[in-house]
Amino acid sequence: MATSSTLPIDSLINNGTTSTGTTSSTASSANSASITSQLGPSAFLQLLTTQLSNQDPLNPMDDTQSVSQLAQFSALQASDNLETSFANFQSNFAVLQSSSLLGQTVSVNSTDSSGNSSTLVGTVQAIQVVNGAPTFTLLNPSTGADYANSNGTPLTFSTSQITGIAPAGSATSSGTTGSGTKGSGG
Repeated sequence: MATSSTLPIDSLINNGTTSTGTTSSTASSANSASITSQLGPSAFLQLLTTQLSNQDPLNPMDDTQSVSQLAQFSALQASDNLETSFANFQSNFAVLQSSSLLGQTVSVNSTDSSGNSSTLVGTVQAIQVVNGAPTFTLLNPSTGADYANSNGTPLTFSTSQITGIAPAGSATSSGTTGSGTKGSGG
């Protein structure tokens, strides 16, 4: 059923645009990636329904083709679900690992608002989860208060800023750089 008229399915396949002529394989694969990332379960069912309703009654679509498309979509959906589950697992595991830092003395790299870099040493006081990633605050052994910025807001650090971990209770004022108001943390 090759016609030059635009069918409802064309808007789904071509993402709202129609093309005449040939496209390069790079443009074609980029368009496929774009369509794949935008084609959800409802759009897939709409595409399948449109495809079935516009088929040639004298030359119907092969059943195996429909089953194959459904299987591919199911595999894609399962892969997407697995990716989401794994991301959640990674986040939960990172939080669990970070909880073992509570009470530990750590060294972290910090950069202040002027771009000056320093190493701060302190005891991990609290763990927070921000956008699924753990962050923590440090107690300054010199002042007995959390390291804070110039506004008095406690600095938060990510686990990627840690440069060293010492046994609990080993923080001393020696080896600490910064005054407690220096740095901006993670």
